[in-house]
Amino acid sequence: MLGAIVGDVVGSVYEWNNIKTKDFPLFRDDCFFTDDTVMTCAVAEAIMNGGQKDDFIDAMKKYGRMYPNADYGARFNRWLMTDNREPYNSFGNGSAMRVSPCAWVMEATTGELPSEGKRLAQLSSEVTHNHPEGVKGAMATADAIFMCRYFFDRNDNPAEIKRRVKEHIEKEYGYDLSKTLDEIRPTYRFNETCQDTVPQAIVAFLESTDFEDAIRNAISLGGDSDTLAAITGSIAEAAYGIPEWIQDKAYSYLDEPLKDVLRRWEETVVIK
Repeated sequence: MLGAIVGDVVGSVYEWNNIKTKDFPLFRDDCFFTDDTVMTCAVAEAIMNGGQKDDFIDAMKKYGRMYPNADYGARFNRWLMTDNREPYNSFGNGSAMRVSPCAWVMEATTGELPSEGKRLAQLSSEVTHNHPEGVKGAMATADAIFMCRYFFDRNDNPAEIKRRVKEHIEKEYGYDLSKTLDEIRPTYRFNETCQDTVPQAIVAFLESTDFEDAIRNAISLGGDSDTLAAITGSIAEAAYGIPEWIQDKAYSYLDEPLKDVLRRWEETVVIK
């Protein structure tokens, strides 16, 4: 979960000022949290409140209204600010950037995401992003996170683990993960859809050597930088963990209500 927040904060200053290099200061004074962080915290709170449909809707509306200027998409913003509780068939990448808590609530006993984790991941998407591509983006991200939790925890060969993740995501979700970052980067442009954000974010993880490198990979592609890095960061956290100095720095950009969600998450959710 914190990996998504790190990616969001680091990418916040590059969303509208894309860079195509990995050589940049990881944290700048003008970095800030955006809707990616707010909605990731909302998903975490929804799970802590019971993980049912109404819990997700209530938490998203609560935190969306607490942070009305967090740069939501236009349709999502309208959904937040009205009494409407029905989904609107979105396939935007918002479903994938907020899904990470769903992959951390079950004990990692096998390499396959347990049914409860799958239910939560699907439901966290469907309350707004119920288009098949929106659901697919969330599910693929959750699967990648969970597989990294399971396999990296067992000290298997990192290259082999990444091969398994790549093979599973391509087979299960039909994403093309064959292009390298160097092949993607020159023509990649801003895109808010799952189908043109999630595969790129997964590749940024697959080519990484550690958590920081994964974030730098994602930012270097350009595009919807904060969301791209949030998705990559959520996967990289499960694989590598997050260096303590990066955790501390990310926390420094958050206000007290968001820090409170993270504290409660760490206290109440068993992460194994």
